[in-house]
Amino acid sequence: MTTQEVRRKLTAILSADVKGYSRLMGGDEVGTIHTLNNYKETISNLIQHHHGRVVDAPGDNVLAEFASVVDAVQCAVDIQKELKNRNVQLSENRRMEFRIGVNLGMWLRMESRFWETGSILLLG
Repeated sequence: MTTQEVRRKLTAILSADVKGYSRLMGGDEVGTIHTLNNYKETISNLIQHHHGRVVDAPGDNVLAEFASVVDAVQCAVDIQKELKNRNVQLSENRRMEFRIGVNLGMWLRMESRFWETGSILLLG
C-alpha cells in the first residue's frame, strides 16, 4: 500500500445560485442571460473586493473561495444588498434573486480529489 499525499486547507466557500432560474429562462432566455451575465460580473467584482476568488461559475452558479469566513459572509451580504437595488429596476416577474450559502471547513486533497468537512451557513 502506498502513502497518499494529503493536503489540508481551512477555507470559506461561498456558493450562489439563481432562485427560479428555469422559470426565468422559460419566460425570456435572452433577457435572463443578459441579466445573469451583468449580475455575475457584479458578484465577481464584490468577491474580489472582499479578498476572495471565483473558483467556478457554471450556468446560474458562482463558487468562490475566501481565506476568511468574515470576508465571505460580508461579501454575501453586500451581494444581496447590491442585487436587491438592481432588481428594483426590473418587473417583479423578471427579478433575479440569488440564494447564497457560506461553508467553513477543512478541505482535504487526496489523489486530485477534494473532500470537505464543515458546516454551512445559508444567506438569502
